[in-house]
Parts: sequence; C-alpha cells; structure tokens
Amino acid sequence: MDVDEALEDAVISYVNMDARENGALSRRPQAEGKHFRQHIRSYNHVVSFTSIGVHVDENILASGRGIYTFRAQGAFYHNIGGFYPNEGVRPRFLQLYIYDTDNELHNRMQENPQLHQTVVHKLQKMLHQFNPFVIRFKQLSILPNISECSLILKEHPCNHHQYNLPTAEQFAAIIVGCDADSMDYGRDINVIRCDGNLKKVQETKGYYDPLQYPVLFPFVTHGRLRWIKEHQSDIRSELYQGLHDALHVGETNAENIGKRTILPSSFIGSRRDMTQRYEDGMAIVLNDGKPNIFLTMTCNPSWSEITSELLPFQTPQDRPDLLTRIFRSKFEKLKDDVINKGVLGKVKSYMYVTEFQKRGLPHVHMLLVLESNDKLRDPKDYDSMVRAEIPKLECEPQLHEAVVRHMIHGPCGIINRKSPCMKDRHCKKRYPKQFLDETRQGTDSYPEYRRRFDESVSLGKDRSVDNRWVVPYNPWLLLKYDCHINVEICSSIKSIKYLYKYVYKGPDRVAMEVHKGSYMDEVQQYVDARWICAPEALWKIFQFTLYRLYPSVERLQIHLPNRHQVRFYDHQQIADVLNNERNSKTMLTQFFALNLRDPQARKYLYREIPEHYCWNKRDMEWHRRRSTRKVIGRIYTVSPSEGDKFYLRLLLSHVIGPTSWEYLLTNNGMTFSTFKKSAEDRGFLETDHSIHDCLVEATSL
Repeated sequence: MDVDEALEDAVISYVNMDARENGALSRRPQAEGKHFRQHIRSYNHVVSFTSIGVHVDENILASGRGIYTFRAQGAFYHNIGGFYPNEGVRPRFLQLYIYDTDNELHNRMQENPQLHQTVVHKLQKMLHQFNPFVIRFKQLSILPNISECSLILKEHPCNHHQYNLPTAEQFAAIIVGCDADSMDYGRDINVIRCDGNLKKVQETKGYYDPLQYPVLFPFVTHGRLRWIKEHQSDIRSELYQGLHDALHVGETNAENIGKRTILPSSFIGSRRDMTQRYEDGMAIVLNDGKPNIFLTMTCNPSWSEITSELLPFQTPQDRPDLLTRIFRSKFEKLKDDVINKGVLGKVKSYMYVTEFQKRGLPHVHMLLVLESNDKLRDPKDYDSMVRAEIPKLECEPQLHEAVVRHMIHGPCGIINRKSPCMKDRHCKKRYPKQFLDETRQGTDSYPEYRRRFDESVSLGKDRSVDNRWVVPYNPWLLLKYDCHINVEICSSIKSIKYLYKYVYKGPDRVAMEVHKGSYMDEVQQYVDARWICAPEALWKIFQFTLYRLYPSVERLQIHLPNRHQVRFYDHQQIADVLNNERNSKTMLTQFFALNLRDPQARKYLYREIPEHYCWNKRDMEWHRRRSTRKVIGRIYTVSPSEGDKFYLRLLLSHVIGPTSWEYLLTNNGMTFSTFKKSAEDRGFLETDHSIHDCLVEATSL
C-alpha cells in the first residue's frame, strides 16, 4: 500500500471512529459529565500528542464577551519532544503513549490533579482503542534501538516526490523546529519504518496537514503562499526599456535582471487585492453614480436551521460549519430578493464584502446603486423604506419582537464602557441618537431618521431602551430573515472606503514585521499578520465568495513609451524575451492600434473601450464585444509623484480616440516633449501663470 492509501485509511479511521463513549460522557448530567464539559480544554490537554508554542496577544483575552478568542501573533508551533523524557523529568504529551505505559494514567493525572481520574481513564481508553496514531505509536514499544525522528531544516526546496511506505510497519512523528530563518524553506515529515529506514515526506505534498489536523484536511491540499514564496526567484519583471538597456551593456542572462515579484493582488485578501477592489468600486461610482443604500446583514446563531442541528449541550459556536453554511444560504436568498427581485428598488450596480467579527460571526456589507426612477430623493422616500423606531407591541407584535431582539444598539456608554463601539468614553456610532419628530437630511451624507419620543421598552437586567437606541432597519427584510439587517440611506463615497477598510488600516491590530535592508517580504508579512477565526477559515475552505461587484471592472494598463512591465523567467535569454512580439504589446499600445484600424473606436475614451470591446489575452488584441454583459473600465491609479506617467493618465482620461503616443503629445499643430506640457496646453492643468492671469482678468472687470 502506498503512502496515499495509508494516510487516507488512517484519516478515515479517525473520522469514523466510535465516539459513543465520548458522546455519552459529554451528555452525562451527573457531576462527572458537568466537570468534563466545564474543563474540556484541560482534559484535551492531558491526552494531546503535541504542545502549542505561540505568542499570544493578552489584550484580546480581556474582553470577556462572545466566543472565547485569542490572537496568535507570528507562527504556530506544534511541538513533540523526544520519545523518552530526560532523566528525572516526567513524561509528557507523546511520551505518555510510549514510555512507562504501566503508569500512564498516573502520569497524566500529574499534569492536572484537579481533573477527575475516572474521566481521564475513559478518554485514555477510548484513544488507545480507536485513534490510529496511538496504535501506530504503540508499535514502537516492540522495536529495538529506535532512532528519534527530527525535523530536517531544508536549505533548498526539494522536488515533489511520492514515497511508497508499508502501512503496517510505519508510524509518523511531526516535529516543528523553531529556527525562523530556516523555517522559510519548509518542514519535512520524517517517517521511520520498522526496518529502521527513514523516509521523508515533503510538507507541500499535502501530508503534513492531514497528520497534524486529520479532520480538517482529509485530502491533499497545497498552499498558495508556499508556492508564491518559493517561486519568487523564478518569476521576474522589468521595464521593457530596461531589457533593451541591459542587452546594450552586455547583460544577456535574465537571472541578473529584474526585481522579484511580491505577494500579488491575485491573492485574495492581500493588501494589494483590497486596494484594487477599492479602486474598482470607485470606477463603478464614476460610471453609475454614488451608492444609495448601505445594507449590513449579520449571522443570527439562533436561527432554527442552526439550533435544530445541535447535539445536546452544544452551542452554535461549537458548530462554525453550520454558522457558515446557513449564513451563506440566507445571504444568497437576500441577494435574490434585493438584486434580482428589487424589493428595495431596481438595482443598477452593487458591491459587497463578507467579513468576520472578532467574536466569529460572519456579516456582509452591501452597497446598492439604484436606477434613476427608484432613487430615494427626500425624507418621505426615506421613511417608506427605513424605520428607526420600536413598533407598538399591540399593533405589530412580530416586528416589535424582532426589533427588540436584533436592532437595539449596545449596551454602551455608562452601562458598558468596555463596549467595542466606545472610544474616548463616547460611542463611535453616536448612540443614543436624538429624538426627532420628522426625518431630515443629515450633515454626514446619512439622514437623521424619525425617532419620536415614546415609552421605554424593558430588556431585562435593569435596562430599558427607547427609540434613540434603534439601529435603522427595513421591516420586510427584518421579518423575513430574523437577524440583524441594518439598512441605511447613503449618498457618499465614504461607504466604499468603509467597505474596503483594510486598504487603510489593515486587519484589526495587525502585528507588523520590519525587515532590515531594502527587501520586504510581503508574503512573510501576510503570514505573520493574519487573523482567521473558525467561520472565516471554513468560509475559505468551502470556497464561498468573499467579494463581488457588478458590473465587472476591466483594469486598464498604463505606462510610458517602452516602459511597460515584462515578465520572464530567470533562465531565459534577454534577446529571446525582446524578440517575443507579445512582450511589445499591451492594452494601451493595442488601444492605439484599435483606433487606427476601427473608426468606431475613436469615439471613446480609453476607460470606455471595455464597454464596447473585450481584451483577448491570447491574441493580445481588442475585439468588438459580442455579449451583452455589462463591463466598465478603469485606468490603474497613478500617483502625482510618478511624474509624466501621471499626466499621461490625465490625457487618456480626456482625449478621445488617440492613435499613438505622438497624438497625445501634439495639440494645435505643436508637438510637446512631455505629457505634462501637452496637458497644460490643452487646459487640463493650471500653469504657473494662472494666478497672475486671474488677477489681470479681475482688474479688467
């Protein structure tokens, strides 16, 4: 049997093992079962194979609310010591399964004498009987002269190999080293057979995770971050003109040319990815106008679809898979109601982002741009869609209950100064709001909703609320989906910045790593700074959509003449790179070529071309669009600090149908040396004489 079959059998055996004893123990109503449930982490600790090494941010532990959460900064280490303890030291973790097995229970109780010995004995018995790794570890007791497994710190990435190993003669031990520099090259799994031979299984082959986390990773899975890191030295990029310069000075080997590519925007969730999505959102605003509705939907852990699937004594937080799947299903229905059926008005364009709170509950922010006939224009229109009051119990009992259960802010302020919304002793959301008899337009692009004075409603625990504490909602959506659904009327692009807030502040309280020298490893920075809760991890494992926008946005390249990026491999010859015709073609140069051959294209700006033509990557050509799918274009953002490239973008944003670089440099029969001077002559920029001319004009009035 090869290693794939062996590991698959081990994982299936583990997943399908008889857990009746464990289940009975967790459901037992007596003191023994209650103690087990209350101290389940401690019980898990005394039967663990590995210990965890990680730097924990203690500040997160202090909140005391919601799902138990801790932040791990840097890398996780699952450590297994030697097979035998040092002299005078009691056995721990893996050693308990191999060394002094006659006193195994006694040794476990020394880890935590407060635990019930009968419970530990039952757990130990269950693991010895059903856990496949325990069975394989116990085989060591019959082998003489056992060699200890150790992690080999690779100095160079090895090839992907498969190793055929007899199932009945092997066991696996995984030992994670702590040399951070060497760890960049990966970790090996060493497998020792009964005949004494050592076999190595590559980490990136996918066997590491099934052995360490068999339930989460029953199948082989490759890691994208590992691939990106290991291929940094292979994939290079350089300006097209830079290759000409290098060839001119005698450099012919591509290995010495170019800068290393870093964590790309194609990696979902990276800073570059979020920046690009923000710019895409702004392109939609430029094309379709500002968003009209800002909707936030948050998972309700008390949905019947979740609670009906829980086992006795389970809570929704024990089943993040249920939370994730049910929330996604509910949100898909909400999308159908809002986008396809138009319950809030006919939608022209939209964008949404799925996020995960620190306490683990997923939520979605959605922005909607409505068609002109359905736009909300005055307070009367606002009131027809959004309410911010507690309904009368006798008039709308179901809505009253839903608002009190889901749409009350806080508690914060004097009642709870540790609330996440508190900053400098004040609520960042400005609750409680002011009483208002009529809805009116606010000063921050959001309306001030009607909140009439009324009797307070008791929430228990000596707390009562009134209309000042109500989060704006839509009655129909709230009743149908029975969860927190905040619906706001908005008229500002600030909401897009909030939607992609990671562009500005990154993940909450991110831990930064500073590298000496000029080289910054963004992949390592991402790994060290990640924050992933259980629902988010499952959302990604299930490959659910995190972001979406409509219409789709075509990102248009911009560069100065012969200054576009060319990608190549370090083994290539520069002459071969330059002789490849594809490397001389870009979206921009082919836009010029399109205008030369197609008079219809000359009616459009560069950013308008994707609405009528599609880019064929294989042919490196613009072709007339045949489908009716709506697409808009945007030119990549350029900073003013980039000089003439910034002014080139300015020209492309205003000049229709250019056919060449010279076309953009020429105006009124004059050809300018820079794009800046051409833009000034066309009136797109104010010159240094603008103030003087303004004063002269003022004196003549």
